[in-house]
Amino acid sequence: MAAVAQQSPRKRHALDLFAGLPRAYDRMGAVLSFGQDPRWRATLVDAINPLPGQRVLDVATGTGLVAFALAQRGCEVVGLDQSEDMLAVARLHQQERPELSNPVQFMQGEAERLPFEDGEFDALTFTYLLRYVDDREATMRELARVVKPHAKIGMVEFGVPESPPLRAAWRVHTRAGLPLIGRAVSPAWYEVGRFLGPNIEALHAQEPDLPGLWQRSGIGDVQKRDLSFGAGVVMWGVRNGRGERAP
Repeated sequence: MAAVAQQSPRKRHALDLFAGLPRAYDRMGAVLSFGQDPRWRATLVDAINPLPGQRVLDVATGTGLVAFALAQRGCEVVGLDQSEDMLAVARLHQQERPELSNPVQFMQGEAERLPFEDGEFDALTFTYLLRYVDDREATMRELARVVKPHAKIGMVEFGVPESPPLRAAWRVHTRAGLPLIGRAVSPAWYEVGRFLGPNIEALHAQEPDLPGLWQRSGIGDVQKRDLSFGAGVVMWGVRNGRGERAP
């Protein structure tokens, strides 16, 4: 699928920021989260609990780590991302994973305009997405559209600790630690390290009630789990029957 021609400044900045980084993305993601992001992804897959033979869409798949975990459960997985650079690395990883019983299909596309029919998937996952879209509620409605009624939807996102002492330590890590770690790798990773802390905090300031956002988008039974003292968030819910909005 061809990339959408017109992109907002927010989306253009996200593409530009990560364009040259995919080959080190997985390794740096682990470093920047102090090794916690594999645990967060595993928690997401466990929460969705996909069954063998189900068809699952992984949005903002990046280098495909969640998609591969889903495929290991015997699912038919489609991994979608707006960055062709990320997808190229995901396909390289796929070549190194001959043990996967069900290969993952990777394709380029945008979460706001998914190239799928209504109710096409049995479950859906997404990672680190909502910070990069302009209309979060509309995006959540679009994600809900392509799964079957009563299908599970889940996400992984960075969080902000609620405890004042932990939040202060988190701010030191994100404002000073992440840029320093990034600088040790490359100028591009320095920019990512400098960007992430304010960007994460802005999401949670703008969307203090993420479960409510999901419910307004037609997703019920929303559950939220804070991990790593609140630095990571895994959330999941169920698309309402017949696509009606939650009360």
